[in-house]
Parts: sequence; C-alpha cells; structure tokens
Amino acid sequence: MREVRAWTASVVESVKRRRDPVVVQTLRSAVAATLAYVVALRLSPEAAPLTAPLTALLVVQVTLYATLTNGIRRVNSVVAGVLVAIAFSQLVGLTWWSLALLIVASLAVGRLVRVEEYVPEVAISAMLVLGVTTVGDTAWARIVETLIGAVVGLGCNLLLAPPVWVDEAGESIEGLARRVRQLMLRMGEEAAGRTPVEHATERLHEARRLDHDIVEVDAALRQAEDSLRLNPRVREGLLHRVVLRTGLDTLEICTVVLRVLARTLTDLAKERDPERLFAPETGAAVERLLSEIADAVVSFAVLVTASVSASAQSAEARLAAELRQAAATRDKLAQLLLEEVQRDARTWQLYGAVLTEVNRILDEMDTEHRSRRLLEELDRASLEQRERMPRITRLRESLHGSGLLRVPEVLRRNQASGARRSR
Repeated sequence: MREVRAWTASVVESVKRRRDPVVVQTLRSAVAATLAYVVALRLSPEAAPLTAPLTALLVVQVTLYATLTNGIRRVNSVVAGVLVAIAFSQLVGLTWWSLALLIVASLAVGRLVRVEEYVPEVAISAMLVLGVTTVGDTAWARIVETLIGAVVGLGCNLLLAPPVWVDEAGESIEGLARRVRQLMLRMGEEAAGRTPVEHATERLHEARRLDHDIVEVDAALRQAEDSLRLNPRVREGLLHRVVLRTGLDTLEICTVVLRVLARTLTDLAKERDPERLFAPETGAAVERLLSEIADAVVSFAVLVTASVSASAQSAEARLAAELRQAAATRDKLAQLLLEEVQRDARTWQLYGAVLTEVNRILDEMDTEHRSRRLLEELDRASLEQRERMPRITRLRESLHGSGLLRVPEVLRRNQASGARRSR
C-alpha cells in the first residue's frame, strides 16, 4: 500500500512539473531552438546559422499571445538593425566613431519602429552585420535566419500548445482568500477578549503584508490572461479574463478595508487598554460576524474561479446565504454597539468605524453588485476589442455565433430576477 501511495504521489508530482512554467518554458525553448538551427542549416548560406536558434529562443514564450507579440517585435528589430547596418556600410564603414553613431542611430530607429523591449536588439543586429566583410550576404542571411527562428518558434507554440493558466490563477486567488480568512478569524478571536496592543498591532502588520500576496496573485492572473488571448482552445476567453480580474479587484478592495479594520481595532486597543475592546456579548458578536465574513470571502473566491456551470451556481447560492447570515449578525452587532455607546461614549467613533468597514466588505461581495460590475466590464472590454481589432472581432463572432454574448445575457437575466426579488 505504501508503494502504491508513493507511486501515485510521484505521478501527481510529475504532472504538476509538466505544467510548471519553468519546465514548460525550458522544454519548448530547447525544442524550438534546435528545430530552428536544423532548418537554417538547409536554408541559410552561413555555415553556423546561430541567429535562427537565438531568435527562436527569444521568441518562444509561455503563452501563444506573448509568442505572437514578441515574434513580430523581434523580427522588426532585426530587420531594422540590418537596414541600418547596410546604410552605414555604404557610407562610412566600420570605425570607432562610426560604431558610436551606429549605436545611437540603431537605438533611435528602435524607438521609432516601436519594438518595445527589443530596442537593444536593433543595435546588436546592426553591429553584428557591420562587423563582417561581406555585408550584403550576411545581411540577407541574418534576415532569413531571423524569419526562420520566428516561424519555428511560433510553430512550436502551435504544435506544443501552451497551457491555459486559468487553474493556476484560480488557485492563487483562492489561496489569497484563505489567507484573508485566517487573518479575520484571528482578529475575531482577539476582539472577543482582552486584546493587548501588541497583538492588535501584529494583526495590522499581517494585513499590510497581504499587499505582497496581491502582487503575486496579480502576476499569476496576468499570465492567465495572456494564455487566454488568441488561444484557439478557449471559446470565451474574454469572459474568463473579466471574471478573474473583477474577482481579484474585489478581493483587493476587501484586503484594503480589512487593513483599515485592523487599524481601527489597534486604535481601539490603545484607547481601552487594559480593558476589553467590547463587552462580552458584543465581542462574541464581533467574532461571529468576522467568522461569517471570512467564510464568505472564501466562497466568493470559489465563485470567481468556478466555471459558468452548476458549480458556479451552487457557489453563488452558498455565498448569498453566507452574506445574508452575516448581514443579520451585523444588524445585531449594530444594536449591541449602540447600547455600549449609550453606556460609554468615549470610543463611539471607533465603534462606528468597525460597522462601516464591515459594511464595505459585505457590499463588495454582494452578488447583485458583482453582476453589475461584470456587465460593465464585459461591455467595456468588448467595445475596446471591437475598436482595436474590428475585423478579428467580426470573424470571431461569426465563428462562435453568440458565444461571447451568451453568458452576459444570463447575467442580465439573473440581475433582473434579483431586482424583482428585492422589490
């Protein structure tokens, strides 16, 4: 039995490594560079056409979208550098001062042709071509090798399809939500009793450190967004991108409000030290409310990362039930805090701040608020895509029919039914 479990664990780990960005990038880059060199040996007049594998190595990226954009810029930079070198070879040749002028001119041309991060490549290509004797032959060979490397790199990305990183981004979002939940649970436990100022300050530092987690999640989400763009395996890439991005935006707002709440509890601990932050019954209500909101945060993350299917509907129903329970506890806490203020009004501003910050988190995760936000972002993104790439958008809509509009229409119906229920 142990051997079976060990074998199963090794298989799972192997599967995970295959989807690891470093492993995927290494394997696909090596294959692309090797194939580009083999093809260039047959087509290039040079004995060692290393420009082709170099181009393929630089062109191949983890996502298809990045490969296309980098490939175009890479080819443009090399061609621009070769043309600059040909012009200089006809006029001045290679000297120390012409080399300086060549570098300045190449970098300027790179800015003009908008090759982004490949601006130095323009100067590199110009120097390599200018430094040889037979400029014309070398220039032509370098252009051919660059085209070979770019085409092979793109072909490898089409044949060795890059993974769609939605699952990894979803795991990052859920991991952030669980860290937020753990922090809220600790804050609730401490609020129910006597909280030393040092403990409250430590919770505040933990809330501030969540900003670093958001940066990491945002990087994973950007990779997922790139993997969805121009990917033939994804039918509703725009919807997935908007759902994940708006979900992360909501969690980011919740973490900011949580940081403010931690600061409020820290100030409250300073004001009431060495007394309890709240009366026993009020403290228990605060702990219960933060626990319910913490569960709702995780449910919200599950809803964001779930596909548009029955799992998403069940996650939305669970989130709505948890938010209703948290709202009821919030109302009870508001009454208890009012009674405390009537007995002792010294910290009424801080008590009011606690309720305000809790309300903001609940409002951000509200399902109707989320539906409205999704509709707005989908309409905005669709309009931008239509204006930027009108022909591609029309072709995609003709191929997929109403695929991009189907889910937004469902959201509109859900929003309308929610409005009717509220009335």
